[in-house]
Amino acid sequence: MTENISEKSITSTETAVSPSVTRRARLRDFQSQLMERMQAAKSGAHIRANQLGVQIGKNKYLIDLREAGEIVSAGNLTKVPLTKSWYLGLSNVRGSLTSVIDYSLFEGSEPTSVDSSCRILAFSNSLSFNSGLLVSKVLGLRNADEMDLIDEQAMNMPDQQKKNWIINRFLDSDGQIWSQLSLSSLVQDQEFLQIGL
Repeated sequence: MTENISEKSITSTETAVSPSVTRRARLRDFQSQLMERMQAAKSGAHIRANQLGVQIGKNKYLIDLREAGEIVSAGNLTKVPLTKSWYLGLSNVRGSLTSVIDYSLFEGSEPTSVDSSCRILAFSNSLSFNSGLLVSKVLGLRNADEMDLIDEQAMNMPDQQKKNWIINRFLDSDGQIWSQLSLSSLVQDQEFLQIGL
């Protein structure tokens, strides 16, 4: 009878430990795969393949990981007087004052609704531009190579709608359109640089 009790306690201990060990192993695998993909993207390999997918307002965007910096929750913003409506103010991002832009408003669309899923996507330090975009949702890494490139000339898109910072547009398997947003081109645009009224 003593042997049965000890066998049962050993079996129950093994099954209790096993799921947590399995979870940790899966988490380690996921973290190492994510780290490998991010390092490959930062080194320039698979430029189209490793991009960050974000939603701003109703639109979806792909952003090169080399141009993306910190992603933090959209906390308190300090308003700056006499600035354009799309310039939301300043936020403390990891100890640095960062200008926060509502890209949807900048593009002339509806303002981005601020809720619990909103984040601030700071620009990479390599851009030497201390700013960030308010994004509705961070959608994770996306592979543009698995999407179809949209031929904008065939769509007869008017020239005034073409923006230098939108490099390409893609159609995914779900029929969603993704715009490839170049932050390095955006920070060179004179309209973007003029925040004052």
